[in-house]
Amino acid sequence: MLQHLKLLLDCPLVIVVIFISGIGGTFQYGFAISSVTAASAHIKKLVNQTCIQRYHVDLQDWQLSLIWSFTVSIFCIGGLLGSLLAAPCLSVAGRRTCLLLNNFVAIMGAVLMLFSQTAMSFEMIMVGRLLYGINAGIGLSVQALYIIECTPKTLQGTLGVTIATFLAMGKLSGQILGLRELLGTEDRWPWLLGFSGFAALFQLVTLPFLPESPKYLLLNRGDKRACEKALTRLWGNEDHSGEVQEMLAEKAALENIQSHSVMELFQKRSVRWQLATVVVTFFSLQLCGLNAVYFYSYEVFRAAGIHEDQLGYATLGTGMSEMTFSIVCLIIIESTGKKVLLVTGYAAMTVILALLTITLYFQPHISWLSYCSMAFIFTLLATFSIGPGGVIPPIPGVIFTQAFKASAYTVGCAINWAGMFTVGMIFPILVANLDSFCFLIFLLVCLTSGLFVYFNVPKTRNKTALEIADDYERMHSKVGRFKWGKRDEKPLESCQTYETKF
Repeated sequence: MLQHLKLLLDCPLVIVVIFISGIGGTFQYGFAISSVTAASAHIKKLVNQTCIQRYHVDLQDWQLSLIWSFTVSIFCIGGLLGSLLAAPCLSVAGRRTCLLLNNFVAIMGAVLMLFSQTAMSFEMIMVGRLLYGINAGIGLSVQALYIIECTPKTLQGTLGVTIATFLAMGKLSGQILGLRELLGTEDRWPWLLGFSGFAALFQLVTLPFLPESPKYLLLNRGDKRACEKALTRLWGNEDHSGEVQEMLAEKAALENIQSHSVMELFQKRSVRWQLATVVVTFFSLQLCGLNAVYFYSYEVFRAAGIHEDQLGYATLGTGMSEMTFSIVCLIIIESTGKKVLLVTGYAAMTVILALLTITLYFQPHISWLSYCSMAFIFTLLATFSIGPGGVIPPIPGVIFTQAFKASAYTVGCAINWAGMFTVGMIFPILVANLDSFCFLIFLLVCLTSGLFVYFNVPKTRNKTALEIADDYERMHSKVGRFKWGKRDEKPLESCQTYETKF
């Protein structure tokens, strides 16, 4: 880790790239999720007051819940739209320009949020949430690709984790600003929802001073001189001819191949296992039970004797736990390996969800089990942050070649948003019918995902996308599978490092 820290300190502009792209990327995603929860009571009050003022109708509880559910869920619809827009935007405009333009979407959403209470219009909040979703959907894809392509290969695994770190930072910031002492009041809650506009404005002002992705400049624009200039700014004045040659080798291998659409990605048999990896891992991000745990945390904290007025402070612990352990993942990922963290994380989450189901079931009969449930909640958050939460977001940028990266991120993020929307819509039904046994569904998702990664995903540390493609072929072809099992001492030339850690 010290070696990677020294290398990172030698590239100060890379640190700036990570921070600025993160503030306008997954920070916005996390903040939008937690801030709307903190303002929920005030938004529901505005909805009811608006209907009374306009239509002289005092909404019933089920009507209010329906409008509230739609207000929350429309963020996922926006995220899905943003994910679909990301691929063409990435291919045509580039990484930095795409991030710049994306900020205008967030600023428009923030303006609607700020004036929603004055205008007595909850519809403005809905449109604002839709725009926030589009911003988050684009930002999630672009931030990951921009960071990976601006980072030296030896640091890509480590710094890819910062995607999850900024997401956790956004959640925690929303929880903190949502406290009653800050912006979580009846007068100030529009400023809480509109805070994302200030984050977008910060990135809009600072991002133009950063270089475009060197890989995009060389492979997509064919501008070798601009690529070398960007590499010098990012990584220092040392000789970067080796990195340029690697990029040129990838360009030569993909000569006359344009960026593939999502449909072409699904049709291409040569990348079917890489695509399967993205589908399974991103599917598990939302269906591993994390959102369900956040929902149940209020119930568990109440059972543990925490007063209703103090629940907001107690939930800060969940945000702090997620952020802290995402930093732990950042520290240990290179020494441990991505595959180890993923498989171990899925296995640990499977066990924790089983134990949490048991303690929640017997909690009404044995009072002290509420403290066990609380411990399992924090343990699950920690395990998720160190494993799947930290490792999965940058995966498409690592295992796909340049022609497929944009579409792969589109697929992964679309699955993520669809999973989030599905959980948001069906989870209340699951709780009503299965109660604590709903965690068994998430347990099966974690178990299945862990087994898939263990048997079907190769190690990728310090490898190019072409070498990783060779490893996938070796694992899943009949001849390659035999050699992989035998650990042949003479692997393909492009796979000389397949024994190294993922």
